[in-house]
Amino acid sequence: MKIPVTGRNDPCPCGSGKKFKGCCLGKDGLGTSGRGGTGASAELRQALEGRQFTSLSEVQEFIEHHTQQRNQTPVDEFHGLSPEQMHRMLHFPFASPEVIRFPAILDTNPKAPILTLFSLLTETIGEQGLKPTAKGNLPQKFCREAALAYWGETAYRENTRLGGINREYDFPDLHITRLVAELAGLIRKHKGRFILGRDCRALLAGEGPAAIYPRLFRAYVEQFNWAYRDRRVELRFIQATFLFTLYLLTLYGENWLPHEFYEDSFLRAFPVLLDEVPPDSVFTPEEEVRTCYTRRTLGYFAGFFGLATVDPVSEKHLHYRYRVKSLPLLREAVQFHVSG
Repeated sequence: MKIPVTGRNDPCPCGSGKKFKGCCLGKDGLGTSGRGGTGASAELRQALEGRQFTSLSEVQEFIEHHTQQRNQTPVDEFHGLSPEQMHRMLHFPFASPEVIRFPAILDTNPKAPILTLFSLLTETIGEQGLKPTAKGNLPQKFCREAALAYWGETAYRENTRLGGINREYDFPDLHITRLVAELAGLIRKHKGRFILGRDCRALLAGEGPAAIYPRLFRAYVEQFNWAYRDRRVELRFIQATFLFTLYLLTLYGENWLPHEFYEDSFLRAFPVLLDEVPPDSVFTPEEEVRTCYTRRTLGYFAGFFGLATVDPVSEKHLHYRYRVKSLPLLREAVQFHVSG
């Protein structure tokens, strides 16, 4: 009789953090450094070798204990996290207080690019609201004024030298801020105008940015599609691993590190993602994953939310290299409770 080692909805024994049915079930040895299905079977066979059992239930109990122990063992590729912890971080990030906590109100007023733009947006909406364009976007005049305030005169001239800001989409950071604020229920359209939501008014009158930031953060990681901004391959799994990168930044971010360190760590932890990249005549699957990961997770997320500084240090043939360092807001907004 064939005895299942891992349930379909259990964390995959390869250590990917995915459910078994969505990872190595039916595959041969896909995983990290020998921790795939083949590796798990080999370990189990070794553990069973020489043991005597009096019943099938005793065998099943041993297998379940072995699998549980394996899923709770730290994995080198996860930098000290176990498959079970990774599973919780990937699938239940806001419902796993034993692993991670997100304060609803921060201890201090946070500073982040998205908050700067959100403040400009809410101040302009004010009590009277803001009339959108015929297509439902932010008016051109406001977009230009917001860009000047956000960038400063020198950067504004540089950023618009090849084309001005004629619509909301020409200022992507503001466009994304508006979309995320709507997803978070902080602003909405009512009777043909952008207005502040009831919760937004209460939060601004009370705790302010310390309570606004967690709302924007959660809407960005749970509801906003990260692939929307760069329009490259979807790869939603990159978005699902946001906590793994923040965990790495918590461990190593006090020192400047090249962005390749985080790319390499991501690919070592989740090599099966390369199989999800469709064929392309220009980029290899690895190049595509690296580009999407660095843009979406480091630049458009960690940098935009003030969790890390992502500085360009060189550019060659439109390929940028960055150095990355965590910011104090990271440990305040995202509190890990794991040993690494």
